Amino acid sequence: MTIVSKPYQRGVYCDDESIKYPLKPDTISHAMLAAVTISCTVVIITSGEAYLVYSKRIYSNSDFNQYVAALYKVVGTFMFGAAVSQSLTDLAKYTIGRPRPNFMAVCAPRVCTGYVHAINCTGKPQDVTESRLSFYSGHSSFGMYCMLFLALYVQARLQAKWARLLRPTIQFFLVAFAVYVGYTRVSDYKHHWSDVLMGLLQGALVAALNVRFVSDFFKKRPPRRNKQERGESEEAERKASLQFVDSEHANHYNSHPV
Repeated sequence: MTIVSKPYQRGVYCDDESIKYPLKPDTISHAMLAAVTISCTVVIITSGEAYLVYSKRIYSNSDFNQYVAALYKVVGTFMFGAAVSQSLTDLAKYTIGRPRPNFMAVCAPRVCTGYVHAINCTGKPQDVTESRLSFYSGHSSFGMYCMLFLALYVQARLQAKWARLLRPTIQFFLVAFAVYVGYTRVSDYKHHWSDVLMGLLQGALVAALNVRFVSDFFKKRPPRRNKQERGESEEAERKASLQFVDSEHANHYNSHPV
């Protein structure tokens, strides 16, 4: 979104202590966050769907490969929610244009006194633009969305008795990682605490709504019927439909005696 648009240019107070923090490297970089979330998603979802399809706990009425069909639905639901979460985050960031805590260090203005609407930055333009995108922590919202989605997936899919302690343990580490990512954004002076809080809440809300209304994780499935049973059922429905149409025609003719 940075390529096609610029964030709102908000004025700053040069004596604002909340944007005078030093520049620090990321504790959790974009690459590290992507590596962890993608690895967890691939391992948990692929192994979970493979086990459930193998044990015939889940199925698809499609004649296509059962594992591919099941994996397609889960991954598609996950990607849809991720796109929604990221879109909401970018929309808020570019509309508000709140400076990051390290804005002055990145901007490095020549002269700055009082309130400045259009500050004269000497830093790299790309870094200065990025330093105006504090509102909502993208790391926090994306990390929380991914980890909570997986935690809810584990809650729905891992129902075996032997997993009574394994399930909450996996969920704890998933959510703890997302919260830790948020903490590092504050300690690295990349976001204000309110940005991280809003990011965590948004990611959690999108994940919960996605699982509740888009996915079928918690929906009860009737026993799967084989092809013969499905064919007999479709044939019975077709005959019932024909009988209904015939009865309507008979009533139509009977209502007009000659």
